[in-house]
Amino acid sequence: MLYIIAIAILLIVFIVSIKSKRKKSTVSLEKLVVPEHWHPLLLKHILFYEKLNVGEQEVFRTKMASFLKETNIEAIHFELEELDTLLIAASAVIPVFRFPNWKYTNLSTVLIYPDYFDDDLQFDSQIEGRTIGGLVGTGRFEKQMILSRKALHLGFSNKTDKGNTAIHEFIHLLDKADGVVDGIPSVLLNKQYIIPWLQLVHKEMEAINNNNSDIRSYGGTSEIEFLAVAGEYFFERPKLFQRKHPELYNMLALCFSK
Repeated sequence: MLYIIAIAILLIVFIVSIKSKRKKSTVSLEKLVVPEHWHPLLLKHILFYEKLNVGEQEVFRTKMASFLKETNIEAIHFELEELDTLLIAASAVIPVFRFPNWKYTNLSTVLIYPDYFDDDLQFDSQIEGRTIGGLVGTGRFEKQMILSRKALHLGFSNKTDKGNTAIHEFIHLLDKADGVVDGIPSVLLNKQYIIPWLQLVHKEMEAINNNNSDIRSYGGTSEIEFLAVAGEYFFERPKLFQRKHPELYNMLALCFSK
């Protein structure tokens, strides 16, 4: 008899625990506020968002809200505007939009500098050699990304180019998700595709370095940069990219369509 009572008590505790967890989950979702005015802003500034259907746009906005809830964004020496945060969140969502539950566990903070910066992270207009628009931090900047505000906005204002600095850096974070930044997207590609991927990358890098490719020259400097540069092109000009580089397009479609 005591045994039966003990089992009954355990079942009650278990059921109450499940209900409690469900309640917490519901509260968490209720706290995820997605402002209505985001929609027209995203339609105006984000071509990727504009091409989605209504249901996908709703999912996109929700993913943005989730990212902004989990990630700290800090402006350095300027007043942060809402559009700055929306562009960063959109940049984060675009590469992983087709992933059901992706979280950037290797990112806690995005620092936005007002302008391009140099290797010493200086952005003063009087300093020469300021060519860096973004980077994924290491060492004391681990789990941080640094972006130039000017580069961030330029990436979305020109809808006919093939580049986007912020998307480029978030692709580096995806590359880093397996613990190392090496241009081999192990978390994105099944193992059987790794060797074909590398063969294709080296072929395309050779074409870039021989001036026989329309992929940005920076992509020819390393496998790491090739992945990010090709990824920019893939998201910014997908139809052109598919026409010019069908094999590479198909491989990246495998990567970003989990």
